[in-house]
Amino acid sequence: MDTGFDTLIIGGGQAGLALGYHLRRAGLRFVILDAHQRVGDAWRRRWDSLTLFTPRRHDALPGLPFPGDPDGHPSKDEVADYLEGYVEHFDLPVRLGHPVTSVRPDPAGGFTVRTSAGSYRAARVVVAAGAFHTPRTPDFADGLAPHVVQLHSNRYRRPDRLPMGGVMVVGAGNTGVQIAEELAGSGRHVWLSASTIGRALPQRLLGRDLFWWFSRLGFMDVRADSRLGRRMRQQELIIGTDVKRLMRRVKRVDRVVDADGPDVVLADGTRRHPDAVVWATGYRPEYPWLQVPVLDEHGPRCTTRGVTTWPGLYFLGLPWQRDRGSALLGWVGRDARTLADRLTASVPDPGQADQRTTLAAGLCGDTE
Repeated sequence: MDTGFDTLIIGGGQAGLALGYHLRRAGLRFVILDAHQRVGDAWRRRWDSLTLFTPRRHDALPGLPFPGDPDGHPSKDEVADYLEGYVEHFDLPVRLGHPVTSVRPDPAGGFTVRTSAGSYRAARVVVAAGAFHTPRTPDFADGLAPHVVQLHSNRYRRPDRLPMGGVMVVGAGNTGVQIAEELAGSGRHVWLSASTIGRALPQRLLGRDLFWWFSRLGFMDVRADSRLGRRMRQQELIIGTDVKRLMRRVKRVDRVVDADGPDVVLADGTRRHPDAVVWATGYRPEYPWLQVPVLDEHGPRCTTRGVTTWPGLYFLGLPWQRDRGSALLGWVGRDARTLADRLTASVPDPGQADQRTTLAAGLCGDTE
């Protein structure tokens, strides 16, 4: 099995596949490593009723339209099947069942990448594994009594997996409000805990899908470092959920600050006694296998157009990496094209001497 490549991509989701499309067209020697046993499994494992906000016309990766009604919204399984078909259509070199265990600079130049299925060498490494790795739950969650069923939203599948009775959904982003709405429709008493709820926008506006307006008005092109971009990043938009209607079906409560046996304790000092808790509290980025000094407590440090402070190491598909669309299925291809152009401009020799340079703290590697 060939183990030496110009470029090694970690992650076989939409970002890694979009980059693979461009590198295949450029004739580079590359490989895509993915921990799952099947392309698209990261999508298949999400909750059963999940449907994308974006219509199919905005869900395509480069070179292959998303099948079905262009104005309809695909299910998570449709997305998984599309990604699997994308790999087959373009014959992309994806190696499944390859969870990465370490990425280290090689003294001879480039990187050594170890997986549970073998080791590789590559002149460049692109981390396209996203930013949603480790479910984030508060430390005090351990204080809940064992009889209270609790799970993070990444393990939520459908209402019948939870007991009847009262359910506390903690977190009111898109995931939290969608799960709360589904649970309320199942006859359960639902509390929705959050300090604030983002601005709600309808799925359709004046007869057009919301993302038609976003595209026409340039919202998907808003740069992360712009004034508008900084404002947009501060509060999540709630898309497609009628929050006013939802508030008539669930009980809005203050944020959860503690757990004490059968009770959850709210910031206003009151207590609730749920039969189950769903922590829709997001994720934290973790790359324990990345043994290259480009990370801080917030994740990848100083990436501009995917370029890190360590020569030859890149990221792709992070939220707001460059603009509003950087992590979204139908827009990640733009960042992938930009990075591919950089990678194909000068194809390195995997055995070349190490060209590391010392960069000042706080500076990014891209000076274009």
